Amino acid sequence: MRPTLPQWSGTLAAKAAAFITVMCCALAALLGVLVHVQVTNQTVGQARDQALQRLTQAAERYEAGDSLKRGAGVDPPGLPRPLRNLAVAGDRGTMVAELQGQPTMWAAGPADGDRALAVAVDYSQQARTIAGLDRAILWSSGLAIGATLLVGAFAVTRVTRRLHTTALVARRISAGDLDARVNDPLTDPRTKGPARPQDEVAAVAAALDSMASSLQGKLLAEQRFTADVAHELRTPLTGLHAAAELLPPGRPTELVRDRVAALRTLTEDLLEISRLDTGRERLELDTELLGPLAERVVRGAGNDTQVWVVRDAAVETDRRRLERVLGNLVVNAHKHGRGPVVLTVDGPVVTVRDNGDGFPEYLLAHGPQRFRTEGGVKGHGLGLTIALGQAEVLGARLEFANAPDGGAVATLRLAAE
Repeated sequence: MRPTLPQWSGTLAAKAAAFITVMCCALAALLGVLVHVQVTNQTVGQARDQALQRLTQAAERYEAGDSLKRGAGVDPPGLPRPLRNLAVAGDRGTMVAELQGQPTMWAAGPADGDRALAVAVDYSQQARTIAGLDRAILWSSGLAIGATLLVGAFAVTRVTRRLHTTALVARRISAGDLDARVNDPLTDPRTKGPARPQDEVAAVAAALDSMASSLQGKLLAEQRFTADVAHELRTPLTGLHAAAELLPPGRPTELVRDRVAALRTLTEDLLEISRLDTGRERLELDTELLGPLAERVVRGAGNDTQVWVVRDAAVETDRRRLERVLGNLVVNAHKHGRGPVVLTVDGPVVTVRDNGDGFPEYLLAHGPQRFRTEGGVKGHGLGLTIALGQAEVLGARLEFANAPDGGAVATLRLAAE
């Protein structure tokens, strides 16, 4: 089982923007810390050297018995206790602390007895310098992150836009639009050159266009072959049919005539499919009532089909094509299912249902497939394919399903007037 993605996972552009932001923040923080540490160490070191130098001068004056200058003294008030303890122990040291609300660099060393000689040096300027540096680092980091994010988002958006276009074209091709092409600028020989190498997105777009062209060529060749075969078969079949009519009555004659009729039906179906494949069918629209039209289809089929008109509706459609769709659905229900077969008209929705074993799984998943039947039933498997193609020409939607209590259900949804 694949793990569920968290809610924050979004589009490629959002992920790239988040990645760029995190990396910029990490880089800015690292550089800021390095600069802050380096400058702080340098500033503190200079202040410490200055304080120790003054402490040395104060010690010389103290040992000589001279008066100490301002800022120096023995156990002066404000001297930090840790630094005084260090000096009393005989060591010299420095420390930054507050003195009358101002940052001060203290330097202290041992004096007579348990006393400490200390010097206070104003550390305000250095503290302001470090604080100003920190503010400058924050502002510059923010500006750098913003600029990098904008540039990165622009670059990533260009890539994702091209990927989105490629995905849309792929969906159009899968829906049957074989003329769809990506036509990515980087795949155009007129714009591509040494200065503009083909990137991965352009390679995918070029591969998709090449695949679509190859697929279109193969399908067109198949359609031409089907149409040519059907046209070439019509002439000999017409002669064969005429010859069969001249045969003397008998069982062999009936078998010949039956096979000739099946061949003629197959040839006409192939011609109809080839016309549907070309997409050049023209509608002859007229207003029709579905109830009477369904009854005519059932009478013409000559089989025992029940017609239920729940709610009649007038639709603007091509009567011949609609009769072809409903006739094929009824014939398929009787041939591949079991009775009773019921044709129901409920407004602009027409349903044909039988009580057999239902549609096979491949048909429910992928739709009707040419020359495919199951269960050993006779037929060439073109009826539902033609019904689906004619329904698309009518602008209707034909759906296939199995009823919960058994049986196949074909539903044709038309646009009401």
